[in-house]
Amino acid sequence: MKNGRIKLIAFALCCTAATPVAAQDDATAMTEIEALKAEMMRLANRVAQLETELAATNNAASTANANAIAASEAATAASEAAEMAAKSAPSVKFKAAPELKGEGGWTFKPRGRANIDFGYVSAPNSTGADSGFDAEARRIRLGVSGKIPGGFGYKIEADFAEDQVALTDAIITYKDGGLALTAGQHNNFQGLEELSSSLNTSFIERAAFTDAFGFERRLGFSAQYNAGDLLLQGGVFADNSADVPSSNWSLDGRVVFAPKSGSTQLHFGGSIHHNELGDGNTARYRQRPLVHFTDNRFVNTDRFSATSETGYGLEAAAISGPFHVALEGYSQNVNRPAGFEDPSFLGASAEVGFFFTQGDTRGYKASAGTFDRVKPQKPVGEGGTGALQANLRYDYLDLNDGVIVGGKQESFQASLIWTLTDYTRLLLNYALMSYDDAAFATATGDTNYNVNVVGVRAQVDF
Repeated sequence: MKNGRIKLIAFALCCTAATPVAAQDDATAMTEIEALKAEMMRLANRVAQLETELAATNNAASTANANAIAASEAATAASEAAEMAAKSAPSVKFKAAPELKGEGGWTFKPRGRANIDFGYVSAPNSTGADSGFDAEARRIRLGVSGKIPGGFGYKIEADFAEDQVALTDAIITYKDGGLALTAGQHNNFQGLEELSSSLNTSFIERAAFTDAFGFERRLGFSAQYNAGDLLLQGGVFADNSADVPSSNWSLDGRVVFAPKSGSTQLHFGGSIHHNELGDGNTARYRQRPLVHFTDNRFVNTDRFSATSETGYGLEAAAISGPFHVALEGYSQNVNRPAGFEDPSFLGASAEVGFFFTQGDTRGYKASAGTFDRVKPQKPVGEGGTGALQANLRYDYLDLNDGVIVGGKQESFQASLIWTLTDYTRLLLNYALMSYDDAAFATATGDTNYNVNVVGVRAQVDF
C-alpha cells in the first residue's frame, strides 16, 4: 500500500511539471489542477485509513488465534485433569454386592451369608432324646474383604447366629505368583469337604467325621504353593480365637494333585493334622444326626484324658459334566497319658451327584483344591429355571475303640438341591441314621436302632 501511495504522488508531480507555462494563466487549467491535487490527497488519506484498518484486522486475527490456542490448551489440560480424576476416583463394580476399587489397587467389598434351616428328627420315643420339628438360623455372617497394593489382601467375617457373635475369619494374606501366605484365624488343612465353603456343599451338613473330630478355624500362620496341577499347603496353628490363651497348638499339612483328563476334573489329596493338647487336657468326640438344630448326639465318647491327637486323611473326587463323585476317609489317633491305651477312631464318606438341568456342573477351585459354587446356565430371573441336582451319600463314623465306647453312626442320605442363581439355593435332605452302641438307650436298654431325619435349608450369600 505504501508503494502505491508514492506512485500516485509522483504521477501528480509529473503532471504538474508537464503543464505549459502558458496554461498557468488559464484559470480553468489551474482549477482542474487544484481539483486533481485534492483528489490525490483524498486518495492518499484513504490509503492511510485502509492501512490502519488492515493493521487492526491483523492484530485482531493474531489475538483471536492466540486466544484459540490458549483455549485449546486449556481444554486439553481440563481433559487430562478429568481423566486423572476419573482414574483416582473409586470405581464401583456390582457382583452380588458392590465392590469399590480405588487408586493403586485398593478394593473393598462387603460380604455375608444366611443359612436358614428347619426340619424333623424322628428317634425312638423311649430314648428320651428330643424328637420332632425344629428350626434355626444356622449361619448369619457379615464381613468385608479386599485387596491392598503390593499383593496383600484381607478378610474379616463374624457369625451372628444363635444371638451370639463368633469370629469366623480374620486374615491378612500375601500373594506372589503361586505362593500365598496367610496370617490370622482361618481353616487349617483337613480335607476336601471341610475346606470347601458351606455355601457349596452338596448336603445340609458336611460328613459326620468333620465335626466329630473337632475340625475348626484356628489362629495361625500358613503357606500355600501352586505349581500347575500340584498344590502344597501347610501351617502352624494355636487354638480357636474363642479359646485362646490355651496350651493347644497344631501342625497341619495337605497335598493335592488335581489334573484334568479331557473335560473331567480329577482330585487326589492327603492331609495330616497333629494337635498337642498339653498335660491335664481331655478329648471328646461326638456328632449330631445330620442336622445342626438338634443338640442330641447319638454318638458320644464323653471326655477322656488325652495329651495329643494325630489325624490322617485321604480324599478323591471327579467332576465330569453333570456327574460328580467324592470320597474321603479320616483316621483320628489319640495319645493318652501313660497307663492308658491309645484309641483310634475312623470316619469316611462317599457321595455321587447328578444335574438334571442341561449344561450345569459342580464348581471346582483348583487354586485351593476345593469345590466351588454352582453357577446355573439358565438362572431364575433371566428366563431360566436354575440348576437342579440330586445327590446320594454314605456316611460312616466309628467312635468305638478299646475301653472308649462312643458308638457307631452309619447313614444313608439323599439331597435335592435347587440352585436358583449363583447366590441362592434351596436344599432338601433326608437321612436314615443307623446306630450301634448309641448314647441314648431305649426303655428296654437297646442301643442299636434307627433315626430318621429331614432337613431343609434356604440359603443366600453376597
